[in-house]
Amino acid sequence: MFRLDGKIALVTGASGGIGAAIARTLHGQGATVVLSGTRQAVLDGLAAQIAPDGARVHVCPADLSDPAAADALVAAAEAAAGAPLDILVNNAGLTRDGLAIRMKDDDWNRVMEVDLAAPFRLCRAALKGMLRRRSGRIVSIASIVGITGNAGQANYSAAKAGMIGMSKSLAQEAGSRGVTVNVVAPGFIQTAMTDVLAEAQREKLLGGIPLGRMGQPDDIAAAVTYLVSDEAGWITGTTLNVNGGMAMP
Repeated sequence: MFRLDGKIALVTGASGGIGAAIARTLHGQGATVVLSGTRQAVLDGLAAQIAPDGARVHVCPADLSDPAAADALVAAAEAAAGAPLDILVNNAGLTRDGLAIRMKDDDWNRVMEVDLAAPFRLCRAALKGMLRRRSGRIVSIASIVGITGNAGQANYSAAKAGMIGMSKSLAQEAGSRGVTVNVVAPGFIQTAMTDVLAEAQREKLLGGIPLGRMGQPDDIAAAVTYLVSDEAGWITGTTLNVNGGMAMP
């Protein structure tokens, strides 16, 4: 089940922990994976790790804060893979946290540009071919805070909530052509950022998670793999919450 042989997948933000896990898992299921991010050396290292022989993996760096780069990335990925895109995973994102009363316009605008506007541009570019071919899968990585909100993250929460609403709209537009559009909303995932939390902070965080542990990047990768598979062909416009039970909307 969940095999992706012959599929071409573009994963943005592949230089981070979640993006790398998604790319590894999709490749392991048989997909050809195009890795995108801002750090060329990290992407090259990941590509070599995924496939030492270079089979079914390509690197397409892009700075998604540049609107032109986002618009061009789908075409660049298809050129690198030598085939049309079947799967788009919008994982790239950034944070510029701060209380709203102190948040600068630039902090708001930059998060909106990378976390919401760039995924929209990528969806728009990918959908042109997917609709024509009457098949395709789009999965965007949102966040638990796009559902619950979070103090100090008005910009990030708004962008992720916007991603969920955007995906529901695109799902309605694309469904009749066999294209599904879904969202995965991770809870707290164990990454380098959470590794530096004090023990008291960690205990408080774990106390709010019914399953009693933080998530792993592979937990998110598994959810994405399901949603892009043929087995999930009748699921669209859905937000899959992968948060250990921390929020149950």
